[in-house]
Amino acid sequence: MWCGTLSGMPDLDRTDARLLLALCETPRATGVDLASRLDVSRNTVQSRLDRWDRDDVLAGYDRRVSPRSLGLPLLAFVITTVDQRRLAEVTDSLVGIPEIVEAIGLSGPSDLLIRIVAADTDDLYRVAGLILDVDGVERTNVSLAMQELVPYRTHQLLRRAATGESPVKGAR
Repeated sequence: MWCGTLSGMPDLDRTDARLLLALCETPRATGVDLASRLDVSRNTVQSRLDRWDRDDVLAGYDRRVSPRSLGLPLLAFVITTVDQRRLAEVTDSLVGIPEIVEAIGLSGPSDLLIRIVAADTDDLYRVAGLILDVDGVERTNVSLAMQELVPYRTHQLLRRAATGESPVKGAR
């Protein structure tokens, strides 16, 4: 049975995957409801929920809030090159810009992929300028997201883990 590891977190087994799928379908389900649906004990459900909280397996509720509902309908990506010796300082400064919803360190010719949201194109220009003004940022390239074609998702991975299917074709 395949059981993947996410960022050093403990492996999630089939029961974990089944429980997470059930929570995706019904996020407000009670422990008793989940135990009944999955034919496991209430204590099993509760111990797994507690472990996930302790190990930060689940993302925060803020991941489910659409920036559009906050008046920020534009999504853009900023490919950024930074002075590598100042990466920690740059990161600390980026945390202070509320419109930055995610920043990911990259390998290759660019150093960061920054996801930003904005109210309109003027606001996007302002936020991009804030990023460029950060000491240690050398260059940016802004791309406006035109359409979300495949939204962030993990259902298909959870389904695969729930059935024990390997992520590598032909592997067990």
